[in-house]
Amino acid sequence: MRPVRYHVGGFPPEDLDWAELIPFIGPATASVARYDGTLAAIPNPRILLAPLTTREAVLSSRIEGTQTTMGEVLEFEAVRESASPSRLDDIHEVLNYRAAMRRAEEMLRDLPLSQRVVREAHRVLLSGVRGEGKDPGEYRRTANWIGPPGRAIDEARFVPIDAGRLPNAMSAWEAYIHADAPDRLVQLAILHAEFEALHPFLDGNGRLGRLLVPLFLWKHGHIREPTFYISAYFEARRDAYYEGLLTVSRDGDWTGWCRFFLQAVQAQAEDSLAKAQGILDLYEDMKKRVADLTRSRYAIHALDWIFERPIFGGADFVAGIDSAQRTARRILDVLCENGILRVVAPGSGRRTAVLAFPDLLDIVDEEKMP
Repeated sequence: MRPVRYHVGGFPPEDLDWAELIPFIGPATASVARYDGTLAAIPNPRILLAPLTTREAVLSSRIEGTQTTMGEVLEFEAVRESASPSRLDDIHEVLNYRAAMRRAEEMLRDLPLSQRVVREAHRVLLSGVRGEGKDPGEYRRTANWIGPPGRAIDEARFVPIDAGRLPNAMSAWEAYIHADAPDRLVQLAILHAEFEALHPFLDGNGRLGRLLVPLFLWKHGHIREPTFYISAYFEARRDAYYEGLLTVSRDGDWTGWCRFFLQAVQAQAEDSLAKAQGILDLYEDMKKRVADLTRSRYAIHALDWIFERPIFGGADFVAGIDSAQRTARRILDVLCENGILRVVAPGSGRRTAVLAFPDLLDIVDEEKMP
């Protein structure tokens, strides 16, 4: 079977079947708006939704073949030497995904979403991990293709655009980010598919393309924080995701791809809303409970710290909540005694104890803890 090659022309598409898409646009847009309303109700979304960001990084990386879990990533951050050697590369890729997201968000506070931001995010994404020798932050200058490892290009499943045409194609892609469009979610679907079809880098294209989804929604005002989690839908339907992207170049089926993407946005907006509301409800309940149990002026600060890191090292908590060590240790003891925290691994010698916040993990991650 001959490989599918990048479509020549047809971007942005001019022949979308809007009659087919309209029934999907309304529900997706409404679901995103409801999720954004929940974001507005969360007093500190960067802290409370931090575990969801880690989950997104895990699932987006898993689509590309990594095997680590959210629990393993959080436990590694709590005690750096705790990860098995076979998981270290995967964990570092997940951590880089989060770092790339933070770097892009930082740049976008002063810049538009652009190739400059994309290239810098890619540089961070591949820094110090597998793929670091594949020109991080630089567009590829050679051909690449998608297919079984070690196979020749004529056995590939998909062959992206020629490297010589890539700069102009990326400029057209960037221009479309800022173009007027009948619907922003459809525009985002088209941008995502085109980015994956161009495959501008030697490695990391899939993760970077999914990372751009919340950034686009944020910059165009659909969500007030760049916290939107698309990868769970794609990871659960990996074959349909790849096939949908492939049909754009093979069959010119932009409408089918946009329909799939809109369904993903709606499903993930509803899932994110449920998780964010669950986190907010838990936080409101815990504020009073922790304050009553600890009777400490550091109770809320301690609670925020734990919500941001639902698996953590006891020594990091003691150092991080800006209180006397004796006070911090007493808060930990009280929270463990009352079942709010659970000891994952006891301290031993110079090794700190690892603790977890099970109620939060139950909301955020179906895989729970290692």
